Amino acid sequence: MEALRREDPRRFGRFTVLARFHEAASAVQYVARDTDGDEIAVITAAHPGLAAVPAFRRRFQAEARTAERLAGGWVTPPLETGEDELLWTASEYVPALPLAEAIRIAGPLPERALRILGAGIAEILSRVHAGGSALQGLAPGTVLLAEDGPRLTAFGPLGAAAAAEAKPGGQLSVRLGYLTPEQVAGKEAGTASDLFVLGLLLAYAATGTTPFTEGPPEEAARRIAEAEPELDAVPEELRELIAGCLAKDPAERPTAGTVAAELALEGAAGLARGGWLPEPLAAAVAEQEARVRGLEGPVEGPEEADGSGDGEGSGTNGAGDAEGSGTTAPSDAERSGTNGSGSPQASSTNGPGDTGNNTLPASPAPEDARPDAEPEDARPTGTVAGAPADAVAGPPTGTLTGTPADVPAAPKPPTDPRIPLATTTAAAPAPSNTTDTGNGDIGEDRGTTRFLNTGPNPPQTDRTTAQFALPLPHQPPPPPAPHPGAQQSYPAPYAAPGQGHGNGGQGGSPMVALPLPPAPAPPAGPTAKRRTLIAVAAAAVGGLVVGGGSIAAISGGESVAATDDKPTPKPRRTLPGQPPEPRWAYSHPASESAPLTTALWRDRLLVVTSESQASAVDLRTGKRVWQRADAAKGQSALAAGDLCFVASPTEFLWLAPKDGAVVHRVRYADGFTDLPDLQVGRLAGHSGPVVYFTGSRTVTVKAPKPKKGKKKAPDKQVPEAYFFAYDIVRRTELWRTPVPAGRAPGTPLYRIVAERAADLLVRQDSVTLTAAEVKAAKGKGSVRSFDRTTGKLVWVKQYGTVTPDAGIAGDEGGTLYAAVGADLQAFEADTTKPLWRVAGTANSLFGSPLVAGPLLHTTERSQQVGAVDRESGRLVWRRSTEVPGIGSAPTLALSSSGKTLFASDATQVTAFSAADGERLWKFQDIGVADPKGATVSASYRAFAVGKNVVVQRDRAFYAFPVA
Repeated sequence: MEALRREDPRRFGRFTVLARFHEAASAVQYVARDTDGDEIAVITAAHPGLAAVPAFRRRFQAEARTAERLAGGWVTPPLETGEDELLWTASEYVPALPLAEAIRIAGPLPERALRILGAGIAEILSRVHAGGSALQGLAPGTVLLAEDGPRLTAFGPLGAAAAAEAKPGGQLSVRLGYLTPEQVAGKEAGTASDLFVLGLLLAYAATGTTPFTEGPPEEAARRIAEAEPELDAVPEELRELIAGCLAKDPAERPTAGTVAAELALEGAAGLARGGWLPEPLAAAVAEQEARVRGLEGPVEGPEEADGSGDGEGSGTNGAGDAEGSGTTAPSDAERSGTNGSGSPQASSTNGPGDTGNNTLPASPAPEDARPDAEPEDARPTGTVAGAPADAVAGPPTGTLTGTPADVPAAPKPPTDPRIPLATTTAAAPAPSNTTDTGNGDIGEDRGTTRFLNTGPNPPQTDRTTAQFALPLPHQPPPPPAPHPGAQQSYPAPYAAPGQGHGNGGQGGSPMVALPLPPAPAPPAGPTAKRRTLIAVAAAAVGGLVVGGGSIAAISGGESVAATDDKPTPKPRRTLPGQPPEPRWAYSHPASESAPLTTALWRDRLLVVTSESQASAVDLRTGKRVWQRADAAKGQSALAAGDLCFVASPTEFLWLAPKDGAVVHRVRYADGFTDLPDLQVGRLAGHSGPVVYFTGSRTVTVKAPKPKKGKKKAPDKQVPEAYFFAYDIVRRTELWRTPVPAGRAPGTPLYRIVAERAADLLVRQDSVTLTAAEVKAAKGKGSVRSFDRTTGKLVWVKQYGTVTPDAGIAGDEGGTLYAAVGADLQAFEADTTKPLWRVAGTANSLFGSPLVAGPLLHTTERSQQVGAVDRESGRLVWRRSTEVPGIGSAPTLALSSSGKTLFASDATQVTAFSAADGERLWKFQDIGVADPKGATVSASYRAFAVGKNVVVQRDRAFYAFPVA
């Protein structure tokens, strides 16, 4: 923390600036106080010289939106965002130390603290990776240690940048501080790259140094790509996991969800209960908080902006209270990247594995969006992208050499355009209003927002060491002097190049100028609000999250269409493990009440009911075709001849599928005249044109005539309940049979668990059982058999220790499959004889299975999904959805072809091959992107229809093509 300088702003919106907190490569952080209260905030304000570059503004705003979407847990919720000339964000102040500073104060962290740190960061990465996007925001200065757990303060490469500088002609030079093996090889950073950096961070936190320190600095890139990490000092219990994160092959690294579960099965928050910081760090955090909250007003510095201040070091968002020398100039130790002892110093810009030579691309181009050949004006011809400045390209194979960067060898054109080389000179492209339609994209930043029906990404040539040129509509301001926060420090094992950036600095990283797409203009009006959905990419083997991009669906009750006049692009090729492009997306209007029920009518309509109305969406286009208030709170949407049947709380309705007009209606009071005041419950099921349901009414039972001299007892109000069969084509009741009344108000809720030729097997929902029934059952559930022709009750049976709310299903052959304790057991329905048993996973329970031909698909609360041979009980396959922890068992659905199994839970939808359990893809919708909007927490649902599956989460619906 230091005093304010003359050029520092004194106000950001409703916040009054109190002091400088930290200066990083791309922004300055200030401590500020809400002018309307005592709220302390940290303001992150972009450097003015960088904020003038449109490419920087887009990236800054994209990372701010990512922070908004990830808010909660280990991500501090943003308070306000300013997109005026200053370009800033405000977040709540959380007392915390950056990881690098914590290591300087107390040395390596103990094992329990390492587990909490790694699990917390992995939980954040798991949410980000759900969309196949890499975070690229991890560094010792962006990972903070707070009293209750870790925090992350950077949500993209800008936040974790080691250096950032505006160059003449609209160029933006941004460098990250680390390399991964795939980047050394000239490949793009992906989700697995974040796991490599997480491994570096955990090794650094466990040992106080990086795992690749042995050897000369000029061979750092080779060691990262080839050498095994030095992990002897890492606690033995964590060594294997960290080694897995540092695997050279990205496909061999664990997923973020796996890391989180292995480090803290109960979650980082659960493991951190009772405190987790060593005493010196807890004291340092408390001291920092006292100093920050003790600020009464702005702390002004001298008139000259000479950088002098309180003499304290740097950090991020509640971090950085290292005692300094009273000046902002870096010390010799800082410039060398050490604290005087050879260990990484407490800079927010470097971390374990920092190289200072990894330049930020505006957004990586996915594998499927790369052109066959790169544009001639953007083809690099010098140093291997992602390599240190002293590594110059050799043969076209991309072999690294030790030739100094300032004496470049004559390059040969690369035979593989995907292996980029860099040059030290490049010109900014001329402005153009045309779009390269080589692959039909609009050219937006990858990993932020993408609009449906606009095709795949453009042929971007950005690579991991790149400087970007952008045509500007006006002359940019002169390049500012390098910011103190942008000075890069280089911990071992990386050599420190010269302080110059781009092509001008001695020993600076070679750069290549690349065109950036113009910023997409936001649509006007109410459709400007976005929902962001994450397309989850999971490799078929091992659940590795790979590739993928983000998509945005516009709210307002309409499907999304392309917003320009370009020809409709060809659908992008689906990467292995990545969900197919949605055919359409529909968002239920926010002005209407939330959906209550959803059903499919034939292969034509998606019928959504709410408190106020029912509406129908065309399954071919995703457009809403009608609304009908009469069908509010309705359920099902069944085919009744050519009409759509809907059961509302008061009547049966037959609607015209074209416009929703009511063709027929049968009010319960009119259709069941001998049962006045009949209350109809939820449909128990249907078979062809016949629906089955329960209903009840309250009748008065007169008290018997009293004996002489006795007072007459009061009459009693007694519920009567019935089980009905009703033909919705002929609109005729087929039969009814009396059944025991349920818990008040009296209607028992039935669910058909199996249909046989002669009878229906039915179970009552446990919530409608009366107290007397629960007591009499002694904790066991019952199944009833009703004759399909007459409705007569045939028998009531119990099966082993199956509970009233256990998962259960049956088949047409008379076998019931039910959860018994932690296992799944098969019973002969008529005799209750046990047939076979399948053991479940530890500390878990089975949910309701799904019968599918010769297989029985299973689901467990441990997020395991599988298949069992129905005849023998042999386990065919079992796979995890990779959702960490124990929750509700995923709900299962099968595609119309029977080839794809969908498991839906509160976190995602996972698609498996039904035959062998191959994990095909995952899908998540992370909810409302508007920070003022409500966070969506509803569970997912999947509806198979024809060659599509419709995925629903609350108001959002997406139609995916499936096998």
